[in-house]
Amino acid sequence: MTPYNENDGFRVLVDRLWPRGVKKEDLKFDLWEKDITPSPDLRKWFHLDPEKRWDSFAAMYNIELNKSEAVKEFLDMIKSKKEVTLLYASKEAEHNHAKLLKAFLDKMQKESYHKV
Repeated sequence: MTPYNENDGFRVLVDRLWPRGVKKEDLKFDLWEKDITPSPDLRKWFHLDPEKRWDSFAAMYNIELNKSEAVKEFLDMIKSKKEVTLLYASKEAEHNHAKLLKAFLDKMQKESYHKV
């Protein structure tokens, strides 16, 4: 979990489940956004064999993100924020949904910025 930094801006927990071993009063966050995380079925399927299922998981999660009303609402909510920090509990820095989510959000923000 990312330690608090005053430059983090709007801090959003992007895990469906509360991080193990972390007390709610100890985590500085502004929003717990469960609805933009992978669906429970997709998350469970991925965790059965993360190494072999990463590419498929990434593709399926992107499909979920593209269809999600919650993601559209989240993008609308954060468009006025100068800085947004996504918090996640995974110890795996490369192969986790938060990294995919960040890439998706960045892409969507760029596309909406270029639309007239």
